Amino acid sequence: MSGLPALESWGERVAIETPAGLLDYAELEASSRRGARELSVAAGERVAIALPPGLDFAVALHACFAAGAVAVPVDLREPRDRWPLEGVAAIVERPLACTDPPLEPRALSVQDVALIVRTSGTVSGTPKEVPLTFGNFLWSAIGSAVALGLDPNERWLCTLPLVHVGGLSILMRSWLYGTTAVVHERFDAQAAVATLMDERITLVSVVATTLGRLLDAGLEQPPALRCALAGGGPVPPALVERAGAAGVVVSQTYGLTETCSQVATQGPGAGASPNAGPRLFCTKIEIAPDGEILVSGPTVSPSVAGVLATGDLGELDNDGNLRVIGRKVDTIITGGENVAPTQVEAVLTEHPSVAEAGVYGSPDPIWGEAIHALVVLREPVSTEALRTHCQARLAPFQVPKTITIVDDLPRTASGKLRRSELAPSP
Repeated sequence: MSGLPALESWGERVAIETPAGLLDYAELEASSRRGARELSVAAGERVAIALPPGLDFAVALHACFAAGAVAVPVDLREPRDRWPLEGVAAIVERPLACTDPPLEPRALSVQDVALIVRTSGTVSGTPKEVPLTFGNFLWSAIGSAVALGLDPNERWLCTLPLVHVGGLSILMRSWLYGTTAVVHERFDAQAAVATLMDERITLVSVVATTLGRLLDAGLEQPPALRCALAGGGPVPPALVERAGAAGVVVSQTYGLTETCSQVATQGPGAGASPNAGPRLFCTKIEIAPDGEILVSGPTVSPSVAGVLATGDLGELDNDGNLRVIGRKVDTIITGGENVAPTQVEAVLTEHPSVAEAGVYGSPDPIWGEAIHALVVLREPVSTEALRTHCQARLAPFQVPKTITIVDDLPRTASGKLRRSELAPSP
């Protein structure tokens, strides 16, 4: 395989570890070759993987690669009629038996498409299918290692869904590094804390919501953790400070499905700075005249014609660190002033009683748009006190007109806020 390590290269190193057991690379290689025969597909054909995260998923994924097929992970939480099955030659809905004679793995190239990955659909509500090549994953893995460092005994905890790029990248990087992916089927705060404390986890991928829930569940001084890589949206400074006080080192990152995960990433320990860090060494970031973040380089999907217009607003400081302001489509224009909802959310979550916040705009006959906030509390506080808190830290036009206390906020499976669902139905 051109530029790609064979599974057998890593021998008896542990490849995938789950609460149900583990596979070393030699075992994964043997199972995937037998599974590839069982798939009975031609090179380049699509194979849907409709399995929960775990050992069987990993075997099916690498069986696709051994057969030269393109893997299409399926979100089992969606009804079957919404599965991305167009053009699919086979569907893996039960664990591969892996009893057939092994198939000689097909030669793969970095130009070959490895996976079709769906976006989370947080903006349009409709996920988009994005092809990602082995080369995209290889460059992303190299760039991530340069940014975060690489422990030869890396054990990267994945509690993210394996239908989106955040979770899939952990499996792919671990293969390319010859290290271990520790996979949980779903995020469970208590189970994740126990794993972080007792199972020599060196890296974990989180979003702000799951980081907060880990701290709420008692995570403190995890003995082997080098860094919690926090992405999927802005991380409130107060949350980073709280993590630091608990001995959890945070590195913020910014990325997209179309860029095979990371675009910019802080080095471990730089999480207190309110930015996503410098670009990966192999990635180019530009800021368009209207503030939109533009990305190019070898991690960008071949479906993008050169430069990716991300739809996100940002700025680069004098040291080349990227600060993400928010989505262009999320900008609230009130009284002629532009307001990024994420800035208001960050202030609300600075209040010790607020666990989560979601901010949106609605039509207003006087201001054009009015700002509204929904908050999830960790302890009782009045909305008047929260407004006073905002007034002391925000410009008058940024202060929410209403603040409503709710039990939870609409989020994707990976923890991203579904901002389009915040406003009440008419």
